[in-house]
Amino acid sequence: MDDPLKIGIVGLGKMGGIRAQTIRAHKDTVLISGADPNVPVSGFDDLEILPDYEAVINSGVDAVFVCTPNRFIPDIVEAALDSGKHVFCEKPPGRNVSDIERIIAAEDRNPGLALKVGFNHRYHYGIMEAKKIVDGGTYGKVLWIRGVYGKAEGSGNPNDWREEPELVGGGILLDQGIHMLDLFRYFGGEFTEVKSMCTTAYWNPPLEDNVFALLRAESGLIAMLHSSFTQWKHRFCIEVFMEDGYVIVDGMPSSTRSYRDEWIRHARKHTGYAIGNPHEESTFCNTDPSWRLELDEFVSCIRGGHPIKNGTSQDAYRVMQLVFDIYDADDSFARSASSETAK
Repeated sequence: MDDPLKIGIVGLGKMGGIRAQTIRAHKDTVLISGADPNVPVSGFDDLEILPDYEAVINSGVDAVFVCTPNRFIPDIVEAALDSGKHVFCEKPPGRNVSDIERIIAAEDRNPGLALKVGFNHRYHYGIMEAKKIVDGGTYGKVLWIRGVYGKAEGSGNPNDWREEPELVGGGILLDQGIHMLDLFRYFGGEFTEVKSMCTTAYWNPPLEDNVFALLRAESGLIAMLHSSFTQWKHRFCIEVFMEDGYVIVDGMPSSTRSYRDEWIRHARKHTGYAIGNPHEESTFCNTDPSWRLELDEFVSCIRGGHPIKNGTSQDAYRVMQLVFDIYDADDSFARSASSETAK
């Protein structure tokens, strides 16, 4: 049996901690090094703390996990790939479309290396089951999709890097709404027409805190998104309505459990007495396998030499394009100067 894959992590904050825990628990990975300008006082005693990302890349690792603020992701991903390392990076993969284009260019220069972007919502049980239902054709073709993804202010910490335009490039849409847009593409394909309203309605940072968007595909399929930073009661819900029925994923098994329990509900439309109130099949999803399943695929692709299926660079590129198309579709919305420059 091959030795476990040696992993290094750049960025030891919240996401770095989640990834570290998942790597430790996996039978085919071992965590050996990490770097962060502000190393947490606990939680990383089992790895060598190094001064910077170059040192992590050169620490004998097979793969690098990039869990930094958006601004730094392209530089680190590019350096790791050019050094012959497999790479897993968090979403969004930078602050703008140009950043993901840089990453794709580095990937193209280094064929044979695995590059995966962390769109982990595809691995939630509810989403995986909904995808089976939609792709199975039981209810016919998709007519429309509606998604709401909202939270209250992230950490409550005024020094949170997500409130710094020069570090992030966008607000709630780029930070969290991008997950829902990825799911829209997952269920509905590509969208070619965009209308939107973006606003900074409540919070002080010069980044959007609410986005309302309508998207249309060439097939006529329409999707509607509300991405919010003022959703005082956290909410995740995606509805996919088809010709003969529907499937709804409501709730999410996050670590805080603040999005309500995850349920998947689906039903066939009825005629006669049950019009508008069909009998639903409901399933309660109580655990979150997404972190493990993401790592499983990453490791499998490295070991088997086959392409990434979910969270590809093209997935990242297409959804980043969609994010900035939504920003641009609202002529009255002006992001901060630093964000515009980053674009």
